[in-house]
Amino acid sequence: MTSPAPAAQVGPRQILSLAVPAFLALVAEPLFLMVDAAVVGRLGVVPLAGLGAASSVLLTAAGVFVFLAYGTTSVVARQFGAGSWRGAIEVGVGGIWLAAGLGALAAIVVGLGARPLAQAFGSSPAALDEAVVYLRISALGLPAMLLVLAATGILRGLQDTRTPLVVSAIGFGANAVLSIALVLGAGMGIGGAAWGTVIAQWGMAFALLAVILRQGRGAGASLRPHVGRVVSAALDGVPLLVRTLALRAIILLTVATAAAFGDVPLAAYQVTTTIWSLLVFALDALAIAGQALTGAQLGSGDAAGARAATALMVRWGIWGGVVLGVGLLSLHRVLPALFTDDPAVRSAIAAGLVFVALCQPLSGYVFVVDGVLIGAGDGRWLAGSMSLVLLAYVPVVLLARVVGGDHGPEAAVVTLWLAFTAFMVLRGACMAWRIRGDAWAVTGATR
Repeated sequence: MTSPAPAAQVGPRQILSLAVPAFLALVAEPLFLMVDAAVVGRLGVVPLAGLGAASSVLLTAAGVFVFLAYGTTSVVARQFGAGSWRGAIEVGVGGIWLAAGLGALAAIVVGLGARPLAQAFGSSPAALDEAVVYLRISALGLPAMLLVLAATGILRGLQDTRTPLVVSAIGFGANAVLSIALVLGAGMGIGGAAWGTVIAQWGMAFALLAVILRQGRGAGASLRPHVGRVVSAALDGVPLLVRTLALRAIILLTVATAAAFGDVPLAAYQVTTTIWSLLVFALDALAIAGQALTGAQLGSGDAAGARAATALMVRWGIWGGVVLGVGLLSLHRVLPALFTDDPAVRSAIAAGLVFVALCQPLSGYVFVVDGVLIGAGDGRWLAGSMSLVLLAYVPVVLLARVVGGDHGPEAAVVTLWLAFTAFMVLRGACMAWRIRGDAWAVTGATR
């Protein structure tokens, strides 16, 4: 296998070739859970409630370990840009072995701690039993889920987002068929849905690993566990883990404030957050393209090219946010009816969606620059800045709790989104300061 060519000037076609498949692959895990929800929902309210609690645990695990994909993309892309296919595979394999170890540990923790973990999400006693069944079986799929993250990171670093898309699409289809067959056909209940997801996850993991194995052998790369590379992958992942945990803390603080306002504001905020999360997938696809392209440009020694690509992707992110925001604003009174019949909740959702829409251009900027800095391997700065933003956000959200609780559900939801927008402004300001300097744009095969 020949070495890759040095990174060339990035254009719209190259960005789209990475971003579009990445967007479609991003929705795979939520789609897995949606299929399970649709099938388990036919069993009754209690199993569905149990699935909700179990899904919260699994999505949290997926969010915490996402650094396996992000960190791997950065180091692999640098080697790719430097012209070393063998080096790219070998540094990525360190992430694979790290994912295997962390996946085994996570499986043990979730499997043995299924009951207290599900209980933490407020399950009723009957729903708790269902959640425990789902979690104990799903724990067997956690190593596969983490292996998929790391393998996807390698392929993104190699500028390949199509293979993860194909594997995700096949995995989604297999999960749907297995869930229906095991739950409704074989009568296995919520456990059948869990087994269907586990089988699909392992199938995806083996498929992606087979692709990497074939490419590694073609490049003459060593695929054996190497202590130094595994430790390096772990150390590279720590800053991104800190960044992710700080971000999760900000989100949880906002949800806790919504809960303090009462059921109507909490329900409305949950719906608006769901819609915001859907829009995030579109903008995050550009961030993934930013990770892969920035790493390759800097790996090739082309800092100017990395800056030019960043400027182009930032413009796309902002304008993409404008388009999404205008679309959401035009539907902000229509969408609430899809989620509830309660007039108070509908009104609060509509009020919140106005601010979600107005925030989209800012979100586009923040997500793209975040992806660029991750691709540049600037994890330590990202961890430090997100921790500082978390500290700055605490008084903001406490003020929101004081101000927003006395003027009705609409005012409460608007106050929550004003607070969250303040967080995005703080985050965006930090990133604008960082991206204007030169410290992030370190060139070379390693940072």
